[in-house]
Amino acid sequence: IKPQLIMKTNTTEQRVYYADTDHGHVVYYSNYLKWFEIGRTEILRQSGFDYNEFEKQGIIAPVVEVKCSYKEPAKYNDIIIIKTSIENIGNSSIKFHYEIIRKEGNKLLAEGYTVNVFVDKKTMKSTRIPDNLRKALGN
Repeated sequence: IKPQLIMKTNTTEQRVYYADTDHGHVVYYSNYLKWFEIGRTEILRQSGFDYNEFEKQGIIAPVVEVKCSYKEPAKYNDIIIIKTSIENIGNSSIKFHYEIIRKEGNKLLAEGYTVNVFVDKKTMKSTRIPDNLRKALGN
């Protein structure tokens, strides 16, 4: 069952480079997590935020949960679309949903999610999501 996405969506294009692949020209599995990071960074940037701003406030937002379901391999020189949506915003966490799509043919290659928890850098305890971010993300 596909989750109901309730907030902003961002799409970012990325070329698959040789360094992203194994010797069979297929994307190495961990690169999908890198693309999730790109999507997460871009959806926050689109909303007017940068991870550096959080760090200056003494807040970090590590990934505490990740899931990636692989459907079909991305290959060297493909243009992929990283589609990122915000699925849920809690008191101190955000769940991001991702789809990795081959642009040619609009083929779903992988999908998944991450849960990021906002944490006070000094205490390493969870903290509330800043109000200005919550407002910018539509919640």
